[in-house]
Amino acid sequence: MTTAGPPQKAALSRELGEFLIELSIALHKHAMYPEGHPSLAPAAAGVVRRAAELLQDRPTLSLGVARNQLIIEGVATDPKHPVLAELAGRLHRHHLGAATFSRGVTAGEVGEVLKTLAVEADRSAQPLGLGDPERLRAWSHIRLHSLTYDRLQLLDPGTDGPADGGETHGARARSAQLWLGLARAALGGQLGEDEASPTKPAVIAQAIDAHPKAEGYDQVIVGYLLQITEELKAAGGAEAVELRRRTSRLIRAMKPETLRRLLEMGGDFAQRQRFALDATHGMAVDAVLEIVRAAADTSSQSISHSLVRMLSKLAAHAEHGGAAARPLADAALREQVTGLLSGWSLDDPNPGEYGAALQRMAQASPLFRGPAEATVGAEDERLVQMGLELDTVGPLTWRAIARLEEAGRLASLLDLLEGAPAGSAVEAVWARIATPAAVRRLLEDAPIDFRSLDRLLGRVGLEAADLLLDFLATAEERAVRRALLDRLVTLGAVLGPRLAARLGDERWYVVRNLLWMLDRLPALPPDFSPGPFSAHADARVRREALKLRLKVLAEREAALHAALQDPDEQAVRIGLIAAQQDCPPNALPLVVALARDRGRPAELRVLAIRVLGKSRAAAALDVLLRLCDGGRTLLGRPKLPPVSLELVAAVGALATGWPGEARAAAFVKRAAAAGDPELRAAAVPRRPTPRRP
Repeated sequence: MTTAGPPQKAALSRELGEFLIELSIALHKHAMYPEGHPSLAPAAAGVVRRAAELLQDRPTLSLGVARNQLIIEGVATDPKHPVLAELAGRLHRHHLGAATFSRGVTAGEVGEVLKTLAVEADRSAQPLGLGDPERLRAWSHIRLHSLTYDRLQLLDPGTDGPADGGETHGARARSAQLWLGLARAALGGQLGEDEASPTKPAVIAQAIDAHPKAEGYDQVIVGYLLQITEELKAAGGAEAVELRRRTSRLIRAMKPETLRRLLEMGGDFAQRQRFALDATHGMAVDAVLEIVRAAADTSSQSISHSLVRMLSKLAAHAEHGGAAARPLADAALREQVTGLLSGWSLDDPNPGEYGAALQRMAQASPLFRGPAEATVGAEDERLVQMGLELDTVGPLTWRAIARLEEAGRLASLLDLLEGAPAGSAVEAVWARIATPAAVRRLLEDAPIDFRSLDRLLGRVGLEAADLLLDFLATAEERAVRRALLDRLVTLGAVLGPRLAARLGDERWYVVRNLLWMLDRLPALPPDFSPGPFSAHADARVRREALKLRLKVLAEREAALHAALQDPDEQAVRIGLIAAQQDCPPNALPLVVALARDRGRPAELRVLAIRVLGKSRAAAALDVLLRLCDGGRTLLGRPKLPPVSLELVAAVGALATGWPGEARAAAFVKRAAAAGDPELRAAAVPRRPTPRRP
């Protein structure tokens, strides 16, 4: 007997996995962002793109729903996968059993479905599956299927125990869900939209027997059977007994050729072996024998007639033997089947290594022809390294470079280039890989390899600017946006015209980022004025425009007026900070109004007071004196107001700006004699800051 290696777990194809992940991410975005957010339309378009690729060779694409798993084409997703488990959980909470996508699905339909599913079931009036059935049929190419339990009773009357709490009810609901899902999958094309599924095993088996051979249908049926066998391994109690009885009757009722068809079309050898192994722990012994026979036929394995007779005899004793013999025969049968499945005997006249060698020879390529596919790895890296060291790049080297690029090993290729001696070969390879297309591939990867991106940008330069700007406009992660901004500004003043040309974008965050980058360039583009953007509807855009405008000498005074009158307090703060350097006389009334406005935050009033102190204007002196005037005491002596940030700033402004003025000196003297240390420190004159020339 030749023992096969451990079975590999059946897994989703890459295309199906990417579709489910794209769908889950899109649903998460619709739940997180408000309607109209710029991230929603691209998310729906991504789902349509993935679905269109899958629907090229199939008319429909259906996925079943479990508690924390999805079933698609006979394969159940990993319940520990955080993204797919979240998608399954959200659909399950809406009491949905399946979803079907048809050819011709549009982004609008996907967006409407995602918006509908984005509302959590516990926040809506009722889950979608329990609501109006017409709501689930509102789209032409997408259909949601409800999953109801109102007409399903797994436990027979009389065998159902008392209602002993949530744990028993939860186990019963899980069993009910799996059985009803199998029934709906088997009779899906024979039921009306509001018709409940029959639950008798014989009816379900008859429907599966009568269904024409179709890979998608068979894979869905096997997917549910896989989940049922997994549930039976861990479940206990009356609900598990009833589910085991129903499933075993279903297997016995199916025709042998139907069972072989299911196992053949429902998955690969690993999946069939896994199903058969799970069945040995959960199903009745006669059903186990049927599954083992079918799995052997479809996997080209052989079971000797003597072994079949022995297993059949054990099954008969396990079912109808005496009380003492039944448990022993049952355990012996399951032990023998488990050992058999763990090491199949090959019906092969050339077993072992000789047979494997013959198989490799039969599959080998014709003589004098290289393999159609070459491995990508250390061999390709060695070829490139040899070419660079010899300063000669030939066809083999170029093909190795192309394979490294296709395999996503650009970082290794860049390491080879940076470590190679200078020469014409190095420059030729740099010219080949340092292109905008390579930059685009890096930007489309998640996460972005910024180390490789930096090495490419040093060579590609300004040609990559438009790509970086395009990805900046759609990047959702703040860290990615910041990294792209920092790299763009390193391109220098030559980037200015490209930034100015994009300022017509309607998205406020795009305009804000463009102005932010313009502010950090060494020079603004010719004939560019940030003035129109200082009146933008969004305050975040106005702030960046004001910072830019204050740097333009010809527009500084107008920018100050705009900032000091802006309803946004952060914009006002920008204006007051700029006014401390140089405040034009016609802007002083606006500063005076801010200093006197007690409805403003203390921080803004303090900034306004400091501007007044540096202006040396008579109007400013009057305001400062009033701020320092606290009236008189009971004995008629003048006093200061209660200590505040505004009073400390006003005393400091008088001490620095009007040291020789009699009225100012009187207030400063009182502050110097006060008990508050901050007030005393403010009364000490400071050297005035020289004005901007």
